[in-house]
Amino acid sequence: MFKDKNVVVTGGSGFLGTHFMSELLSRGAKVKTSIHKNSLQIKDERIEVVENIDLTKLDDAMKLIDGADYVIHLSGYIGHPSDIATDFQIALNQINVITNELEASYKCGVKGFLDLNSSTGYPDRRYPITEDEYWDEEPYISYYGYGWMRRYREKIMEHASHLCDMKIGIARGTAIFGPHDNFNLETCHVVPALIKRVLSGEDPFVVWGSPDVVRDFLYVKDVVKGCLLVLEKGESMRPYNVGYGSTITIGDIVDVILKVTEKTPKVEWDNSKPTTIPFRMVSTERITNELGFKPDYTFEEGMRETVDWYLETMNE
Repeated sequence: MFKDKNVVVTGGSGFLGTHFMSELLSRGAKVKTSIHKNSLQIKDERIEVVENIDLTKLDDAMKLIDGADYVIHLSGYIGHPSDIATDFQIALNQINVITNELEASYKCGVKGFLDLNSSTGYPDRRYPITEDEYWDEEPYISYYGYGWMRRYREKIMEHASHLCDMKIGIARGTAIFGPHDNFNLETCHVVPALIKRVLSGEDPFVVWGSPDVVRDFLYVKDVVKGCLLVLEKGESMRPYNVGYGSTITIGDIVDVILKVTEKTPKVEWDNSKPTTIPFRMVSTERITNELGFKPDYTFEEGMRETVDWYLETMNE
């Protein structure tokens, strides 16, 4: 599908954008991205880079997307979801960016548009939540503002779908980890934070919250695989959860990191620290049954690649 096609990846300098561009290049696509503040994490002369693009401006979005067959929307704020709950400008910019990308895409005759959305828009459930439950109740309180922003993105895509024949793929991602992630302890998520702290030699190793908190983690290469399947084979405007299909506790995550890093600190749990949500798992029945998705990596295999990359790259 992507061989010799022009594919624009917004957010190409980020964690996900880096992996999407690598996979698309391996499939023979002609990849184009932009630089606004940060440089690309991978160097490849096959990537066409447009500098000084501000996607909050429609003219800049048109400049970037002109000539594209497909657009993959990954640009956005890097940080903690709680920031959006307290900073309206961040939320508005997120909405503004995807609106401009959608408008530029259908005006430029793009064939397909993919949005990697988030499971944070879901209400609180203590079982694998399905795509059809997205709007049943409000988002979980810890993700409230961020969750509503994510939901509103899908409403904007729904509006765009009525204006043109462009295929719109919606992938709802779960917890993602892998090489090229953000390892800044002030803004990163749980897996990179744990990896960095373990490798720094912390002992005792104090972990916030409870070891019984449950998550559904998917290695980033499998995320890319699942999302591209949504764009290739999925029905337009039909959301698909992209997850591993089983859960892992934070306690198990710590055990795997210690095993992979061969570190043996004394682990202590600080239950006085807040936990965002005690259980989050998405149902993967739809993407499995309809599109044939199956992850290639176990959590431990993905963790080994992540730690190896960190040791080779971040510790230089």
